[in-house]
Amino acid sequence: MKTINKIGVFTSGGDSPGMNAAVRAVTRAAVNNDLKAVGIRFGYQGMIDGDFVDLGRTSVSNIIQRGGTILKSARSEEFRTPEGRKKAATNLAQNGIDALVAIGGDGTFKGASILFDEFQIPVIGVPGTIDNDLSGTDETIGYDTALNTALEAIDKIRDTADAHERLFLVEVMGRDAGFIALETGIACGAELSLLPETLTDIESIKDDLRDILKSHKRSTLIIVAEGDETGGAINLSEDLQSEFTKYDMRVCVLGHIQRGGSPTARDRVLASRLGVAAVQALLDGHVNVMVGVVNNNVKLTPLKSGFGKKKSIQLEMLDLLKQLT
Repeated sequence: MKTINKIGVFTSGGDSPGMNAAVRAVTRAAVNNDLKAVGIRFGYQGMIDGDFVDLGRTSVSNIIQRGGTILKSARSEEFRTPEGRKKAATNLAQNGIDALVAIGGDGTFKGASILFDEFQIPVIGVPGTIDNDLSGTDETIGYDTALNTALEAIDKIRDTADAHERLFLVEVMGRDAGFIALETGIACGAELSLLPETLTDIESIKDDLRDILKSHKRSTLIIVAEGDETGGAINLSEDLQSEFTKYDMRVCVLGHIQRGGSPTARDRVLASRLGVAAVQALLDGHVNVMVGVVNNNVKLTPLKSGFGKKKSIQLEMLDLLKQLT
């Protein structure tokens, strides 16, 4: 592999709390190894547009606690074309960028892997997504913060649900993965959690609600992942409303609030570990891999495994939820 002198770092796809901490870690690890760091603004579109900014120790000061991403993020239809990718690779070469650290999720890694395949640009992936659905790491950057943000909101909803004896259907993020719905359901004491990974039986839900009614519980809380086959909390409420007229039913869609906010200590530490590990992986000659943490140890996984294979939820956690209801 050619000698690396300058590393480009970028964030792409949906933002997640802790991305700034990862950018900071990559930058400072590069500087501490006598390498230059360049930030690529607006992800792959920034590569095509040549939107580069030099990064140094002081330029990433005071960002570890900030949500979002200082490098911004964007979707790029142009990058999906061979012409767009060639333009991106040309800009990288003209600016002396020898390698890339890509911070993001499934789509980010797919694009990075294509750049490696087509132009042999060394690339390391850093998993940043609130969905926690990437194989090769126990946890992704932003997941813990999103989980705690959802839990804080749901705790407040539980207070008002109890005060008014209401049924709340709370929709959390998770188009293809139910990690947030499952773990918030356990943590907040929800009666049910509906996930994309499991078949949702409307009649079974109705049976559960009938049993809950008989128990005279003051409030009921159902967590719904946005990707559940019921079509989300609003559609589910319409299916239930006609039969359960005794319920004062309310729907709350948490939405993008789960992506924002200052990252938790757990996410800041994870992002810092993975950012430094990404630079070290490049120095050690690794390319086209993702850095992750498995059993508290840094692990390298082929990038294509990261975006090609979704991480499965732990079925015993579903059993735990049922035992606690």
